[in-house]
Amino acid sequence: MRKLTIAVGSSLVLAAPLAQADLAGLGASVSYWDSDLSGDVVSGGDSVDVNDELRLKDDGNANASVYLEHPVPLLPNVRLAYTLVQQSGNGTLSGNYGSFPAGTSVRSDLDLEQLDLTLYYEVLDNWVNLDLGLTVRDFSGELLMQSGGSSEKTEADAVLPLGYIAARFDLPLTGVAVGAEGNFISFDGDSMRDFNVYGQFNISLLQLRAGYRQLAVDYEDGSDVFDVKLDGPFISAGVAF
Repeated sequence: MRKLTIAVGSSLVLAAPLAQADLAGLGASVSYWDSDLSGDVVSGGDSVDVNDELRLKDDGNANASVYLEHPVPLLPNVRLAYTLVQQSGNGTLSGNYGSFPAGTSVRSDLDLEQLDLTLYYEVLDNWVNLDLGLTVRDFSGELLMQSGGSSEKTEADAVLPLGYIAARFDLPLTGVAVGAEGNFISFDGDSMRDFNVYGQFNISLLQLRAGYRQLAVDYEDGSDVFDVKLDGPFISAGVAF
């Protein structure tokens, strides 16, 4: 499945008509994502529910991106994106987890971090915009649980190739647009999907967005498994030159 996913993504990029921009363009944005967390983290066969047991709540997040588009044929455009989600909480275990027996009260901190490098082509570039490409994602997750003087750490790290697609529809003469972006991969029972839908309003060089984002991770790293989902509304502000 992994080879199939990569091959399909590569074929889409290579088969896409190269509607590169007439002029070079540069843009950047920052956003706030009010994400809710659900799912399970597993270590050595022991599972814990991050919502019902750990009571994890949003403790802060960072989201930023920058892109460069150019008129050079055959060379892809480039986009960098960074996401950091931090959650913390106090809860009680309903089952055993590592050295912690059932009934233990724990303090938990969860960090999910990803850095994306996306290479993409503009297939359409008018009032209908369509981009296709490939994302290389450096993903890491860490759950630290503490009680008294003891602690349990669950970790996962991976560098993954994901398919990339983005579509936007501009309403002529209004500065208003609606769009969606997504990354996806599935292989050997593991999967990751990350998508958002949004409305956008342009004021000169300023771009304002509001929408909904969902990130779902089902990844096994040895005996540690992260099977979690984050979703919720976001707002962003950016500039495009």
